[in-house]
Amino acid sequence: MTSPRTVALPPASPGATPTPEQIRRAPKVLLHDHLDGGVRPGTVVDLAREAGYDGLPETDPDKLGTWFREAADSGSLERYLETFSHTVGVMQTREALVRVAAECAEDLAADGVVYAEVRYAPELHVERGLGLEQVVEAVNEGFREGERRAREAGHRIRVGALLTAMRHAARSQEIAELANAHRDRGVVGFDIAGAEAGFPPTRHLDAFEYLKRENFHFTIHAGEAFGLPSIWQALQWCGADRLGHGVRIIDDIQVADDGTVTLGRLADYVRDKRIPLEMCPTSNLQTGAAASYEEHPIGLLRRLHFRVTVNTDNRLMSGTSMSREFGELVRAFGYTLDDMQWFTVNAMKSAFIPFDERLAMINDVIKPGYAELKAEWLFRLTSATPPSASGSAPEGE
Repeated sequence: MTSPRTVALPPASPGATPTPEQIRRAPKVLLHDHLDGGVRPGTVVDLAREAGYDGLPETDPDKLGTWFREAADSGSLERYLETFSHTVGVMQTREALVRVAAECAEDLAADGVVYAEVRYAPELHVERGLGLEQVVEAVNEGFREGERRAREAGHRIRVGALLTAMRHAARSQEIAELANAHRDRGVVGFDIAGAEAGFPPTRHLDAFEYLKRENFHFTIHAGEAFGLPSIWQALQWCGADRLGHGVRIIDDIQVADDGTVTLGRLADYVRDKRIPLEMCPTSNLQTGAAASYEEHPIGLLRRLHFRVTVNTDNRLMSGTSMSREFGELVRAFGYTLDDMQWFTVNAMKSAFIPFDERLAMINDVIKPGYAELKAEWLFRLTSATPPSASGSAPEGE
């Protein structure tokens, strides 16, 4: 799938390394986060007790959190997905969904996230009698409550919902219509998720064609556990606006010993069309999509100026947060606040809300937030400069 399309590899950007506290305070945008993958361990325990759910491997919140992380560290996407049986198992009532969604918004806001799109599959939360509409209404109520609590705590966040259909099931058309029906009531887009191998996105063409006719946004999990054909189908057959993960696009990029880079036709298309890649570094390590942070394709893709974004995927299973994801990338690649701003603006540009609202978030929230953090370096440098003995200006000024 390669062509003689050779490009120069620019150098990594210079600059000062942000501190952990600056990383936490920096405004961040999250596009790929699963509601059932970010439940607080203590909440899982509480909800299990209330629902009479006796399937938990641990009932101590700390031990349970450790179990989720260890179970997810298998290197297998299929094994990783098994951990969700417990979180989904306790998210089967209106009260549980409201609580989990509210705590999700609170936790993200406390971590410096100013805009988030959180996804979940309504079809997985109807085992105890809820209807699909009731599931969506409960989650939206929780997000609004979480935004309110965050404001009271001195944080600002806006949360939009993505409704997910399971790629191994046959309800994608129904979920797509549900998402479109709630598009002005908190739902900003549609997604399909689940094991990629054996379940290509083209099985759900009717849903994608419907969404395109309705001028509605959708993303597709592609290029994580399966390779370039999954990405190609998601884009060229289904018409995805974004790629969930998309990490295997690296298979269509070759780096020569002299540092020159050759992009295959698919990689060239993804870069030229500015197709957003929802990359989740820690999750990718757990599922075997990358060997280490240092070897994660995000480093090369950032230097090649793909539309790369940084995400959490499943905060509970990965024991992660947006601050931790950026912290690992800062450590692995020497990223600066300028790099963090670049990733964040990429994400905000790629969000599924109207253009003017995205632009306002970039100009009025994100850029001023980073400007303030970068100014701290300037004052730190000037305060560290000793005055001259005579008190006069340095020579040459």
